[in-house]
Amino acid sequence: MSDIPARDQKFIEQLRETIEQHMSDEQFGVSELAEAVGMSRSNLLRKIKKLLGLSVSQLIRQVRLERAMELLKDSELNVSEVSFEVGFASTSYFVKCFREQYGYPPGEAQERFQQENTVASVELLTVSNRKRLIIGLVALALLACVVFLFWKLSDADQDLTEVEKSIAVLPFKNDSSDTTNVYFINGLMESTLNNLQKIGDLRVISRTSSEKYRNSPKLIPEIAEELNVNYFVEGSGQKIGDRIMLNIQLIEASTDKQLWAEQYERKAEDVFKMQQEIASSIASRIKVLITPDEREQIGKVPTQNLIAYDNFLKGIDLVIVGDKQKNMAAIPYFKKAIELDKTFAYAYASLAFAYYNLDLFMADRQYIDEIDYNAEQAMKYDPELAESHIAMAFTHMQRMDYAGALPYLEQALEYKPNSASVINLLSDFYANYLPNTEKYLEYALLGIQLNVNANDSSTTSYIYLHLCNALIQTGFVDEALYYADRSLDYNPQNPFTNYVRAFMLYAKEKDYEKLRSRLITEWKKDTTRLDILQEIGKVSYFMRDYETAHEYYSLFLDMRDQMHLDIYRYEQAKIAVVFDEVGEHEKAQSLLKGYLDFTLYADNSVYKEANLAVYYAYTGEEEKAMEHLETFSRVENFQYWLILFDHDPLFDSISDRPEFQAAWTRIKNKFWSDHERLKTQLREKGLL
Repeated sequence: MSDIPARDQKFIEQLRETIEQHMSDEQFGVSELAEAVGMSRSNLLRKIKKLLGLSVSQLIRQVRLERAMELLKDSELNVSEVSFEVGFASTSYFVKCFREQYGYPPGEAQERFQQENTVASVELLTVSNRKRLIIGLVALALLACVVFLFWKLSDADQDLTEVEKSIAVLPFKNDSSDTTNVYFINGLMESTLNNLQKIGDLRVISRTSSEKYRNSPKLIPEIAEELNVNYFVEGSGQKIGDRIMLNIQLIEASTDKQLWAEQYERKAEDVFKMQQEIASSIASRIKVLITPDEREQIGKVPTQNLIAYDNFLKGIDLVIVGDKQKNMAAIPYFKKAIELDKTFAYAYASLAFAYYNLDLFMADRQYIDEIDYNAEQAMKYDPELAESHIAMAFTHMQRMDYAGALPYLEQALEYKPNSASVINLLSDFYANYLPNTEKYLEYALLGIQLNVNANDSSTTSYIYLHLCNALIQTGFVDEALYYADRSLDYNPQNPFTNYVRAFMLYAKEKDYEKLRSRLITEWKKDTTRLDILQEIGKVSYFMRDYETAHEYYSLFLDMRDQMHLDIYRYEQAKIAVVFDEVGEHEKAQSLLKGYLDFTLYADNSVYKEANLAVYYAYTGEEEKAMEHLETFSRVENFQYWLILFDHDPLFDSISDRPEFQAAWTRIKNKFWSDHERLKTQLREKGLL
């Protein structure tokens, strides 16, 4: 690090110290580090890449692994204990990372340390110091030149007003009468958007937000006000035989003035070079900084086989729609693309996505092997493709290894820092798979910045639904109701908003009867809604109205079995209590066993200790229950529902014990303390 200027060395040392202070916190990642040192995520990413040639997540992982090496050499801790100490929730992932860093597994560290030649190390250090002195002097001279030039340029431009570098790519138009060309024109739009999303210095509005304006008569300044952007890209074109004709222009939003335009007529074989030129020209015109790594990402050619690329575009055009029939129809196109180019990483990743979508929420997952294979192939042929990392995350999520999935999603965001789809994946991940209320709210707020005014009122309604759900889970009741009402303003028929809103109103009113009545009203609109069915059963359970709870829970279980779904297993202890209360003891025991199996072997959430406390309290093992509850009382970022519904019949056997009441008070105080801290942070950022 001695070839880095002293000022930047201090900065790197500060980063390393900050990481070391949070060494055992598995949730401490890129966003937390950026916040701790008072920088934006994108600026931190660029600076670390420039100084060290690493991504921020790689730096964090490097510091963790260096500490792991120290512990393995100097302590009596085993590999699993070291993994936990340095912030790896998954030991298998720790072993994988350690081997990649050092070339051998962590179990061999101590033996190899004993064999090291310390004399050779001292000699090497002496030579290295002389080299560093020379390099350091050269670096200082270069830095002086750079500072002088920067001062001169800054002085010349000091009167210019800095405009936020934000852009939307409007839907490209098909100039051909041949409607079968639409997928290709959509593909050119998508590639333009993808390339721009790779630039950390540029805020890029998502495709769904721009799609609303495909046939809109609105003027550019009107659209700019709605999307809150300063620049637009418009395009139109057609494909005739092996020729591509594309007209593209960059527009300044405030004036509707054309800043740059180009007419391309190229052979199909030059399509990738054309896409790279478009992104570079746009970035140059609005003075966006593109780092060398970002330029390399933009310059990548996904395949040399144009027929493979054509099939890939046809598949992508279907997968984006999102339903299972479309995903099934996309699979042959991806397979054909791979058949024509065995190294086509993006096609492998997209095929993994299609299979993952088909298996989502199913009890009997049919495509685990296909997802694994295609994700591994994608990583093999392009380990720096964001989609390769998303596909690998899906392989871990299929096996409920959520801690193992997280690093891949975070790495995907580093490769595409402006990707609304990756941000939404992380938001959903922290909401449902590895629950963390603070992280969920962070990504929901970030996502809404890239997804404002989506392609129609229905989609906008869902975006606000996501945000209001994140807010209520962190205890912001009034703010959650505000965004729930905004969701309903855009779509009064949104089937989920009134459902979630019922719980927000309960948080204000504390009236079980009203809550159950509202839920029943929503369920009658669609009696296939398993989520509402189990919630009606649960509210009745908290009311200790076990007959009504049994009625709705029975419907829920029957429908879950008929649809072969693997959902809400973490709720089975409550259902078991209800069946036991109405005399169905054998069914109750079966449900309780399923609950314990899930909690012991599949529950990787922050609620695991609370769920075990519930089980042991109900089975009469009170000391075990208190032990697990004490452990849970030290957990952070749990959902508001836990303390909102705090008279759980499962805890009846221990609820009068002073130590239970003390632990529960600590849990509630911790939630509200975290809530106040988060409120301060959000207000400082202007988000509340």
